[in-house]
Amino acid sequence: MDNSGPNYRPITILIATGLMLSISMGIRQVFGLFVQPMVKDLGLTLSDLTLAISIQNLAWGILQPFSGALVGRFGFRPILLAGAALYVAGLGILSAANGTASVMLGAGVLVGASLACTGSAISQAVASRATSGPRRSIVLGLIVGVGSLGALAAAPLGQSVTNVYGWRAGVLAVLALASLLFPAAWVAGRVDRIPLPDTASRNRADKSALAAMRLALHRPAFLVMTTAYFVCGMQLLFIATHLPSYLALCGMDPMLAPEALSCVALFNVAGSLFFGWAGSRWSKLVLLGSIYVVRSLVIAWYFAAFPTPASTLIFASAMGFLWLGVGPLVSGAVAEMFGLRWQAMIQGIAFMSHQLGSFAGAFGGGLVFDIWGRYDLAWHVGVGLGLTAGSVQIATALIRRNPGAPTKLIPAFPAHCRE
Repeated sequence: MDNSGPNYRPITILIATGLMLSISMGIRQVFGLFVQPMVKDLGLTLSDLTLAISIQNLAWGILQPFSGALVGRFGFRPILLAGAALYVAGLGILSAANGTASVMLGAGVLVGASLACTGSAISQAVASRATSGPRRSIVLGLIVGVGSLGALAAAPLGQSVTNVYGWRAGVLAVLALASLLFPAAWVAGRVDRIPLPDTASRNRADKSALAAMRLALHRPAFLVMTTAYFVCGMQLLFIATHLPSYLALCGMDPMLAPEALSCVALFNVAGSLFFGWAGSRWSKLVLLGSIYVVRSLVIAWYFAAFPTPASTLIFASAMGFLWLGVGPLVSGAVAEMFGLRWQAMIQGIAFMSHQLGSFAGAFGGGLVFDIWGRYDLAWHVGVGLGLTAGSVQIATALIRRNPGAPTKLIPAFPAHCRE
């Protein structure tokens, strides 16, 4: 890779990466705000629209390993810019949608493909390349935290414009916000000038994409983490997609949904920073399992009673703290296990599992509601699977003393696997 040219500034790359992630993830988190207006305007069922959001997550997950492999071959910048173009195109098609097919193409396939190029896995791979090992977990937490701030702008913007001018105008408003992805992706792409650490050349996962994939799929710690990640995606997308509809069905103020999503985004910053810091001190995999268990208990508490504005904001704040704190933990564990060369691809494999869970959470929740007219079964399943996945993750990490536990007494990895 050509490293000639002007000197790079890692801090500039990290700022641009945070902005890119903030926009791409922020807009993605507010699609649930358009569901009810689109149901009324287009005559679609709730499961039709949640299927589109599910396809978005499915496309994102399936394409993530491939975009990661392309990064390893061509560099970050062309992939990031392609993602920006796909995002704008997808939102443009959605704003003009008149039926199921155009909604699924715009909000589903194209936005999903864009997120595979600009979302959390790629952004964290950029941040990992731009930082050194001792600071990496903390920086990843910071990037994920900053990345959640986009919802603070996108949610009120989309809801306010939708209330006054309709959902199509609301989509166009967030499309204008998405146009900022282009300069952010260009600057973040400067990370291609940063060479891989010398230790990476000695890591057997660097020989080829196929060798890296085989190594990952034969490591029990990675397989357990990836399986538990499925449940994580299921829980988060069920809430992000169905909470606005649930609140509307319960007769809550329409502005409570964007306020709740804003609380998720705000407390996600604190949670991501905390878990990024915690991951530099304790086992990343034990922390992941703990998040899944506590998150499940919070979901059980909230859905066990009729919602109120106070309980909804408390729930959103607690979920926000536990929302994307998994990001720096998963990314840091993958970087420590397999190095940086193919991090985007290997993390993409884990993320594909997450997005399959997201598909199940978004579409499954809509299907449950269409059949039974209530969400009880959906949240019961989410809580049960979350408690199981979290407990297995913790037990496996403690029994095997898995990677992701950077302690002074027990080295997290052999020397040749560390950056």
